[in-house]
Amino acid sequence: MSVRDGGQFSFVDALMPKGKGAGRLDRLSCVVKWHRFEKHLNRLRDDRSVGRPSYKPLVMFKALLLQSLYGLSDMELEEALCDRLSFKRFVGLALDETVPDHSTLCRFRNLLVGEALLDTLFGELDRQLDAAGLILRRGTMLDATIIETTAARPPEGRNGDLDAEAARADRDDPTDRVGREVSSDPDARFTRRKGKAGSVYGYKAHVGVDEGSGLIRRVVITPANVNDSVVADRLIIGDEACVLADSAYHTHAREQTLKDSGIKPRLMRRPNRHHRTLPPRLAQLNRLISRRRAAVETTFATLKHRMGLGMIRYRGLAKAQAQVLMAVIAFNMRRWVTMAA
Repeated sequence: MSVRDGGQFSFVDALMPKGKGAGRLDRLSCVVKWHRFEKHLNRLRDDRSVGRPSYKPLVMFKALLLQSLYGLSDMELEEALCDRLSFKRFVGLALDETVPDHSTLCRFRNLLVGEALLDTLFGELDRQLDAAGLILRRGTMLDATIIETTAARPPEGRNGDLDAEAARADRDDPTDRVGREVSSDPDARFTRRKGKAGSVYGYKAHVGVDEGSGLIRRVVITPANVNDSVVADRLIIGDEACVLADSAYHTHAREQTLKDSGIKPRLMRRPNRHHRTLPPRLAQLNRLISRRRAAVETTFATLKHRMGLGMIRYRGLAKAQAQVLMAVIAFNMRRWVTMAA
């Protein structure tokens, strides 16, 4: 496909007033080294193809960042790109240029998923944040949050039934699985929130957050019924001074592994059948750890309430992971602008 030669601003574009929120986007445009992202994204281009010119991959990637920053749907993003000059400036479209429509945005997101590029782009941002001296490595805070899906709930409401149905569909006819579950999500699962009635149908985002900076350094997406401890080791980077987590992450084996690696295990302890009540020393340790790791809740509050990551918009684990990973990239860029101000 040929590529549009966009981003050339006219004299009129330069004189247009900047709208509300443009300051943050302007600062973001300055601090990030976009050419390094473009180097990875350019593998999606094929300049020799014929047909209508497409948008530059970096333009499309920046558009998806705006979507994650402001919690927009594909159609809302298309409208915002048409209406908001600050959005056009940020992505690199001139005032008189047409904007990508919602189906083009969706296809580009699917292309990123199919090429497995988002992990590469997340790693590139992590390297830039580290080079800027923003990653402190005082500790990694582990936690997870449940994100419901907009897909319809299966009528059974039990994970065992979902697993059996998926196995049966794959055994009989893998293509039939899509037809049977067109309204539900084949990868989402049910779980219960601690202390709350009812069940939740969706996914779980597991994160490793840098203590002090609040930057997310690792993220893993699973169905909602996966226990927090299962993916805990994938969230530990290895260069932090300590690991802080609640009692769901504590095992004696993990504690010993961290010690052997020179990392202080700050994992909260919980009572068991042999010790119904924690001794005062461990209870005090839990209080100290809880105070330090409480900052991770701000991360989830920002993602869900300020950036609109309250629901998974797409079906399937791969697309759910892409939505969350884009939101995490946007979150880290948002933090970068705040810390650099």
